[in-house]
Amino acid sequence: MRFTSPNAVPHPDTPVSGRPDRQHRRTGKRWPAAVVAVLVIAGTAVAVRLSADARDSAAPGYGQDDLRRDTDAIEALGVTGVQARVTTGPGRDLVATSGVAEAGTNRPVPRDGRFRMASTGKALVATVVLQLVDEGKLALDDTVDRRLPGLVDGNSNDGRRMTIRQLLQHTSGIHDDDLPGYTTPQEYYERRYDTYSPRQIVALAMRHRPDFPPGAGWSYSNTGYVLLGMIIEKVTERPWHKEVEDRVLKPLGMGHTYLPGSTPALRPPHANGYQVFPSGERVDVTEVILPDPGSYVSTTADVNRFFQALLGGKVLPRARLAEMRDTVPVNKEMQAFWPYGRYGLGLVERPLSCGGSYWSHEGGNGGYITLNGATDDGRRTVTVSMSTALGDSPDNALRQEQAASNLVDHALCDTPGNGQDRY
Repeated sequence: MRFTSPNAVPHPDTPVSGRPDRQHRRTGKRWPAAVVAVLVIAGTAVAVRLSADARDSAAPGYGQDDLRRDTDAIEALGVTGVQARVTTGPGRDLVATSGVAEAGTNRPVPRDGRFRMASTGKALVATVVLQLVDEGKLALDDTVDRRLPGLVDGNSNDGRRMTIRQLLQHTSGIHDDDLPGYTTPQEYYERRYDTYSPRQIVALAMRHRPDFPPGAGWSYSNTGYVLLGMIIEKVTERPWHKEVEDRVLKPLGMGHTYLPGSTPALRPPHANGYQVFPSGERVDVTEVILPDPGSYVSTTADVNRFFQALLGGKVLPRARLAEMRDTVPVNKEMQAFWPYGRYGLGLVERPLSCGGSYWSHEGGNGGYITLNGATDDGRRTVTVSMSTALGDSPDNALRQEQAASNLVDHALCDTPGNGQDRY
């Protein structure tokens, strides 16, 4: 399904990445992607702004002071900079920033700053796959081997038994080789410009036995989405990212979202990204090349626009959106970060404290952690981007996840934050 109008979703007035990438590891144990973390204790400068439209028309309930309190609570954990955006309709955005854009300075976090959205990009890939399914060019129960013959093979990996649906839902069992997997500052400096082709990434995964037989469990796999990108290219005979651009980014007016490719720097404006390693060392990791499809750069306004359109039924037909929201429980490791969380086809379902659930896909890499969420109908969306990943301990990574999750919950429930944990 392609869009018929380049202006399908109104462009908000002003703007506002994770864990699931699982691209951070420590010896002997892999942390969930939310644990990509970086702690920067950066000065005390705090900038909180609210757009004029939001002052005039924001609905009662969760407001400017509440958003400021929630962003400040995240910064207080040691996050260098925070930007958050709550969208409730055209021109109805609450925007807040806390902290600084660069450690050791008083430079404010830009309200429309770019950041690496990391695994949030999986929702873009999944959307394109489901559009191709709707067009009859793919079937969710097609085997991987049918589309990519002989690629997934060896060490009990068998693409003949693995389906596209399982790749989308992380139930394929494909093991992930953590990439880039920096465990020390030295590794970051040595490998930050390394690049990997899709076939190299798949070949690394094939050196391992699967985590479980296809369909017999749930385990987050970036490699599965690399395979999906390859399948998109095989079916369309075009680069997968061009399909994302033409089918999603351009029609929705997501002009600030782009794939940097081999360029390690971000386009301005942006806050710098920091990582705190298990040693406690803080490093500016803004400059890096990340493997696709997790290297997308975006803004809070663009992310909100995407989820607003997706959940609002403007991107996929109702039947395909229902398939996307057909979920299974995540594994015990991820339950620590997503309590009662369930995973669909490129979408995460999480409960709301006010009842019901919301839809999202967070991401984290290159020093940026992003959480987001949308109500079931997409009318209320929120994105929070943090420019520090607290990776010095699992406990600190979990605290960061919980603080950001609280902000999302407060904003979507439209209830003032009371400083209490929902966990």
